[in-house]
Amino acid sequence: MQRPDLKPQLSALPRRTGVYRFLDGGDTVLYVGKAVDLRARVRSYFHESAATSHKTRRLVTEVADLDWIVTRSDLEALLLEMNLIKAHRPRYNVLLKDDKQYPYIRITWSDRFPTAFSTRNVRDDGSRYFGPYTSAAAVRDTLSTLRRVFPYLDCSRTITGRDERSCLYHDLGMCLAPCVGAVDQATYRAMIGRLADFLDGRSDAVLAELRAQMADHAARMEYELAARVRDRLRAVERVVERQRVIAPTCSDQDVIAVARDDGSAVAQVFFVRDGKLSGREYFQLDGAEDVAEGEVLASFIKQFYNESAAVPGEIVVPQQVAESRIIEHWLADRRGTKVRIAVPKRGHKRDLLHVAMENAAETLRALQVAHKTETESGAARAAMDELADALGLAGPLSRIECFDVSHLQGTHTVGSMVVFGDAAPLKQDYRHFRIRAAGGQDDYAAMGEMLRRRFQRLALFREADRPVGRTTGAFERSPDLVLLDGGKGQLRVGVQVLQSLGLDDVPVAALAKREESLFRPGRAEPVRLPRDSRALHLVQRARDEAHRFAVSYNRKLRRELGLRSSLDDVPGVGPARRRALLAHFGTLDAIRAASVDDLAALPVMTRRVAEQVKAYL
Repeated sequence: MQRPDLKPQLSALPRRTGVYRFLDGGDTVLYVGKAVDLRARVRSYFHESAATSHKTRRLVTEVADLDWIVTRSDLEALLLEMNLIKAHRPRYNVLLKDDKQYPYIRITWSDRFPTAFSTRNVRDDGSRYFGPYTSAAAVRDTLSTLRRVFPYLDCSRTITGRDERSCLYHDLGMCLAPCVGAVDQATYRAMIGRLADFLDGRSDAVLAELRAQMADHAARMEYELAARVRDRLRAVERVVERQRVIAPTCSDQDVIAVARDDGSAVAQVFFVRDGKLSGREYFQLDGAEDVAEGEVLASFIKQFYNESAAVPGEIVVPQQVAESRIIEHWLADRRGTKVRIAVPKRGHKRDLLHVAMENAAETLRALQVAHKTETESGAARAAMDELADALGLAGPLSRIECFDVSHLQGTHTVGSMVVFGDAAPLKQDYRHFRIRAAGGQDDYAAMGEMLRRRFQRLALFREADRPVGRTTGAFERSPDLVLLDGGKGQLRVGVQVLQSLGLDDVPVAALAKREESLFRPGRAEPVRLPRDSRALHLVQRARDEAHRFAVSYNRKLRRELGLRSSLDDVPGVGPARRRALLAHFGTLDAIRAASVDDLAALPVMTRRVAEQVKAYL
């Protein structure tokens, strides 16, 4: 039934293409949609005969106001609709629950001497990106293996070819060392090109080249070199074994299936690159109940590829997607070539789609079991509610961000941000910070720098009312509580940073280690939670996780620096002695464990230098 207070807006609706928004009494956006004819589409919601689904009827009862924006084309309306949905995340739209951004391998192709590393930020900077991968661990494992086959640079040196000595990675066979002129630019870039080909899925040429090299060395009776190539070949074969050939043609496809049950929904994506299944991932969806599957697929595709760096030439789905022609046009603009949304009826595509559908159903079933177990226990929700009451917070807690700083006697200062959602760790939102400006042991300055870098993104997002840049959504979400590891000093820093950015509404507290007391702004006395309370166990768990995450990053940085510089700094140890030590003992740990006699027994060593190595390490 038409609501009297909306008559003026409904009468003024134009018969034009555009985007509309439904708002509640507090100006919160309830739903964003697009239409070829705004007048016909919006008015249809308020015809009693049209409100057939429970979700639509519920939406209409909450609408207190509406507005619209006229666009020049269907494509412009599609882009505006996606931006508004991402900015407002209306609860009646179908939304990606996780809003993850997955890791890619980036090759800095525009550099004279490119390097490769993992990143979650995809930019139009001349680099080549490969992925997405299903986890950061998979990326690290892949790069660690491939670096022994394609020994690329992993340092920030300016490459002149005239450095006096290379780093340990060259001695370990993990860098071609263009820094000392061991290879020229053309040779190095050719090696990086083969790495890019391999990541693109063209592994056959790489395997054939390695087999030819191994046979050539063996024919020349260079058995040590042949053994090294054999080890590289086996490493590559291990990576290739994980990629199963599933398409008879060498094509790039994403296969998407959706499973729904009892108000819950999951989208499963299979990533097929160059005819090989390179990975798969699932995404939870909110607001998919009482929505046609074609509309669910359309909503997922728009949100997923709006963030993804790679758009395949073909997207395989189980049924026709709503607005498929417009979506194909938009995806083609992003990819630069034609994109097809296909609904296969037979053949290998249909077979693979069935596998994706089965995986989606199994994943949804597992998630429902886990959710049911958590709901039955009620411990997580009770802990969050208890903490909110103790701290005097008005709203319920859902997202807690905890921050900590770590350093070793003022060096390698780092920070960590860990996130808990509904009392469970959200590890995809964890972030490390390498502290830049704050030096020494000034924990307050380090905490201030970290908080400013984290919350500047949120402040910009609120000001623009839209996502800022192609970055992860973790920094564009507002936490229900900011928890700092420390006492009143850290709390003072946190309050100053949030106020300077105009984020006074973000609650903040600090947890003192000694008495496990919580400090809040404006309170002279700390909040002391009972020792057996769920709320105290929750904040202790968050604090300990932030500390673990920061310390592990600090140790990683010190390990990397130690690997590169430990032997370089020993007086009397030059490139020849360094190579001899590594060749004989294998690792720094083995060198460190060796006796002076063992070290001095090497032909290139003297007892005096052996004693210096032992003393230094």
